[in-house]
Amino acid sequence: MNQQAPHPMTPQDCLVAIMLAVSASDENIRTAELVKIQSAVNMLPIFADYDDDRIQRVSQIVFDLFDQVDGLDALFGLIRDNLPERLNETAYALACDVAAADGRLSESELRLLEEMRYELNIDRLHAAAIERGARARHAT
Repeated sequence: MNQQAPHPMTPQDCLVAIMLAVSASDENIRTAELVKIQSAVNMLPIFADYDDDRIQRVSQIVFDLFDQVDGLDALFGLIRDNLPERLNETAYALACDVAAADGRLSESELRLLEEMRYELNIDRLHAAAIERGARARHAT
């Protein structure tokens, strides 16, 4: 019997993990991105009952996975297992907001967003609308 340690992640943990993954994707976690993540957790209804002390635990999971060869695949596996499909567009919207928070998108962020669209099964038209909204919210 396989006694692999489970990663009990709540849907909110998954949303935090996605935001952290986008922020960390360019190997440079910017203050604006961290502020955007903290603001989302503090303000959005989906996080109303979320213990934000869990952010540290989730960030450690994300960073540990990013240190592994197939870490991104493992992260998406955790997301698929623990995030209800009805929150996929929410997850993508939060990822876009974090990516846009510092005013520029790196190639690695764009690649990760593309992978997220695929993994979260986000329709192209819906993805374009979500991306447009993020661009509009973060325009200077």
